[in-house]
Parts: sequence; structure tokens; C-alpha cells
Amino acid sequence: MREAGTVAALTKAHLRKSLSPGMTSGEIDQIAEKEIRKLGAIPSFKGLYGFPATICFSINNEIVHGIPSNKRVIQTGDVVSIDLGAVVGGFHSDTAFTINVGDVPSKTHHLIDTTEKSLKRAIALCLPGNRIGDISHAIQNFAESFGYGVVRQYVGHGIGRSLHEEPQVPNYGTPGRGPMLRSGMTIAIEPMLNIGSWETELMNDGWTVVTADGSLSAHFEDTIAITEDGPEVLTAVNPLLE
Repeated sequence: MREAGTVAALTKAHLRKSLSPGMTSGEIDQIAEKEIRKLGAIPSFKGLYGFPATICFSINNEIVHGIPSNKRVIQTGDVVSIDLGAVVGGFHSDTAFTINVGDVPSKTHHLIDTTEKSLKRAIALCLPGNRIGDISHAIQNFAESFGYGVVRQYVGHGIGRSLHEEPQVPNYGTPGRGPMLRSGMTIAIEPMLNIGSWETELMNDGWTVVTADGSLSAHFEDTIAITEDGPEVLTAVNPLLE
């Protein structure tokens, strides 16, 4: 899983550098697949549940599961969320990030920054003996303190030999509740915050999830190993490997 996480992290860093206005989301998807395979891994998403691409590419009011397209051109001012995973030796990794393309309003920067910070707060609580509810509450409490809507219909998850395993890891909840974290567990935490309501809608393509009120959304995700020495972020970018 460390190897799969490293591949996902390096691919994530590569996409951050590659993405620019005028490109299509289909081009970014091709870059991602080439990079994952070059690093000796297999894309986790492609073909899973029938999904047609290597990455999920969601723009502006799209929360998750957007399908890349050669007709979808990235514009200056867009907010882009990219979700990807890699498989090495039968084990999965899963990670996501949100980035602004060019200049955006300060409120957009704040949304992106708060979403990433909420993930970091959750990761800090990934300690043996804590419970899933501790993670969930940390995200919800931080996000809602700024008035953001916390998506409820889509959640984080266990991960390992399958991309999606138990337990579910919601982004809202009550501390002290839920399954206990134990050393050796691996989970994917993925806060999804909206500037407006937490409610969502599913588009006609059967995949793309958007905010019900049309507001902007941001999404960050990392794969975490629970260890006796504290959380290990398997999908963190190691500058020495870039």
C-alpha cells in the first residue's frame, strides 16, 4: 500500500504541474493514466463499477465523480477537483485534491484551504483507540464553523485489497462513536465541502455529483495507515521522490 500510495502521490504532483487553461479534462486523464502506468501501477478507477476513466475530474459545482472529456475545456477561474487511485500488487491507494485555475475570488481560496485543513485535522486523530466518529466530528466542526455545507451522501472508506471497504468514514458525526481505530487499519478520509448547502444531486450521466444549489465545492482525500507511532499518510508527496 505504501508503493501504491507513492504512485498516487507522484501522479497527483505531476497533474498539479500539468494542469493549465485551454487543456481538456480528457487530456489530463490521459496524462494521469500514462504516469500511473509508467510508475509500475494500474489505475484503480478505470473500469471499476463501469467507470470509463483513470481519474474523476469535477469542476466548480461538481463535487465528485465527474467524467473526463475531450470536449470539456478548462477555463481560467475554474475550480477543479481531481480524484485518482493506483493499484500495486493488488493493493489500492486513493487520493484527491482541489486546485484553482488562475485567479479566483478570496472566498474560493478560503473554501479550498478550509477543506484541506479539515482533512489534516482528521488525520491528526487517526490514532489507535480513537473512533471513526472522532474523525467525522473534527471535519464537521471545523467546516461548519465557517458556514460550509458538509456533504453527507458520500463518505470516506476503508481501503486495501479493494478500493472501497468497511468501515465507512463520514465527514460528519459524534465523537466517541463508531468503529475503533486499530494499528494496521488503512482508511481513506475525504472531506467534501460546499460554499452553500450540503445537499447534492446526481446528473443524468449517472456519475457526476453536483451541489443541489449550484454552489462551489472542494474535495481533498488521503489514504492513511493507522500505526502505533501515529498516522502515516500513504498518499503524501515526498519531495525527495519528485
